[in-house]
Amino acid sequence: MPFTWVDWAIVAIIAISALISLKRGFVKEALSLCTWIIAGVVAWMFGGSLSQYLSGYIETPSARVIVGCTIMFVATLLVGAMINFLIGELIRVTGLSGTDRFLGMAFGAARGALLVVIAVGLLSLGPVQQDSWWQESRLVPQFLLVADWSKNLILGWSSQWLASGISVPADIPFKEHLLPATQPK
Repeated sequence: MPFTWVDWAIVAIIAISALISLKRGFVKEALSLCTWIIAGVVAWMFGGSLSQYLSGYIETPSARVIVGCTIMFVATLLVGAMINFLIGELIRVTGLSGTDRFLGMAFGAARGALLVVIAVGLLSLGPVQQDSWWQESRLVPQFLLVADWSKNLILGWSSQWLASGISVPADIPFKEHLLPATQPK
């Protein structure tokens, strides 16, 4: 059976991601990924605390929290970008750019495949399974297996985490609206 347009789209997503990472290199790609994760964690942990200092400027409490989280997220991304630039220059000067680029290409291909797994997993929740392009695809079933496996793995981890109990930090604004069943009585 020949490739359908969806199969070619999957190949294109993986190839484009690999080519972008080939140009940027592994270290820049890995640092970028870490920076985004760290920015999310920093925004989650400290955005609420920063929002308290914005009370003189923003009246609505929820808007203060959103702005506080956004400021923390963007500030962390900027610091990460500066660090990423400096380390990238260090790699360029040391002559490791060939190896770095090859590893970057592998990283990019894996990232592209992960994007396809997420897209296929989300699309499978809708009525696309009855569409001819979905059924005739050669690659969609392969990525659907990985998406189902990933979903089961994540659900298993999250159920263990929920079963172990969730504690909400004391300094989070609007704590009473978050997970009310876990609050002390």
